[in-house]
Amino acid sequence: MVVLGIGNSLLGDDGAGLELLEGLRAAGDCSAAIEWVDGGTLGLALLGVLEARRALLILDAVQMGSPPGTIHVLGREELMKLRSGATAHETGAIQLLNAAALVGDLPGQFAVVGIEPAVLRTGIGLSDGVRAALPLAVERAKSILDEFLLCV
Repeated sequence: MVVLGIGNSLLGDDGAGLELLEGLRAAGDCSAAIEWVDGGTLGLALLGVLEARRALLILDAVQMGSPPGTIHVLGREELMKLRSGATAHETGAIQLLNAAALVGDLPGQFAVVGIEPAVLRTGIGLSDGVRAALPLAVERAKSILDEFLLCV
């Protein structure tokens, strides 16, 4: 099982996935079955991290046209319908999952938990709306993680 945070903390709300990763890790109940990965902006270079995984939880900033701070939980069906876009940076969760499917390394279970960004420009720190959404996003991610760990 891997929990993968994606984003760039130097581009405002694009760092939401990395903040979620740290918040989830700090929430406790850290199983030895979990590998925590700060994927930053590595994009397709992260394919090796997905190799032979049974479960994957990706944390990211997710743009879907909702109000800033909206929490998005995308499961297998929703993610496979999306061919591109959705994440706030050039190569995000959707592209990574599509590439993993192409090479036959798509985990059996996967989901993305993300927060709709407000600010995607040079600057450190999250906008108020995104920061306010972090606790609930961590809870949603923890629920998915708990569900995945029951099956791993």
